Amino acid sequence: MSKYLAFDIGGTFIKYGLVTEKAEILENNKVKTPKTLDDLLSVIEKLSGQYSDVKGIAISAPGAVSDEGVIYGSSAIPYLHGPNIKNLVSEITSLPVYLENDANCAGYAEIWNGAAKGKKDVLVMVIGTGIGGSVFKNGQLHKGAHLHGGEFGYMLLTGDIQDSNDVWSRVASTAALVRNVAKRKQIDVESISGEEIFQLAESGDEDCIEAIHHFYHLLAVGIYNLQYIYDPEVNVIGGGISARDELIDGINEKLDNILARVDLAKIKPEIVACMHRQNANLLGAVYGAMHTELN
Repeated sequence: MSKYLAFDIGGTFIKYGLVTEKAEILENNKVKTPKTLDDLLSVIEKLSGQYSDVKGIAISAPGAVSDEGVIYGSSAIPYLHGPNIKNLVSEITSLPVYLENDANCAGYAEIWNGAAKGKKDVLVMVIGTGIGGSVFKNGQLHKGAHLHGGEFGYMLLTGDIQDSNDVWSRVASTAALVRNVAKRKQIDVESISGEEIFQLAESGDEDCIEAIHHFYHLLAVGIYNLQYIYDPEVNVIGGGISARDELIDGINEKLDNILARVDLAKIKPEIVACMHRQNANLLGAVYGAMHTELN
């Protein structure tokens, strides 16, 4: 059975794991994300030296990842943008390398063996500090003419556009929820977390309850738009917030409110939480590797 060494490069940690072609994670761990590209390559080289029987390296990374291996755009890891990361990793490991955007990898994991298994037309949205995502048509990833397919976070929900703070990522992400509550309570945004907001809401805090309702409403509006733009079979929601049992019910309630007002709309978006959560990027990177040049 083929095995791959997978890396999920994040702003704080690099997760890594040994993953089989059957979507089994045999072992996994994480290390703190290095401050420089040279140090990153040293980490990958050292870890790859511990595994002698892998078919290749599969990497999930932030940014607009091109097929040739250059990562365009920007992210919390500036040194990733510019060099040919795929070639550099291949040179130090002497192994074939697959490299893909992290949100696309999350989508691959759900298509492979998760909440979208067996589906052909799928949208995946990852909600966290911002909102990213991926688009699948006939089971195939659609990256778009400018590698921005699935960048749902750039959507605008208002005609009164002032600046970048009006995009969906800045108004409907988990970080936006935290900013909203901090503003309502006139406290420092660093003094409260998303998890604490939900706990306070459960205990009856009106500021938090109202902010969560607004959060769900803005997510529902964006999902409604995406449904009628693309008409997917299912919309899969990922990110840390997807672990909350009430998330799907909360968004569905807001979707019902929208559909009650827009009587032209007869199709309610189907929304589900992602299945693989913190392991999605590792699994998805391997799925991508299995269906591209590493085969």
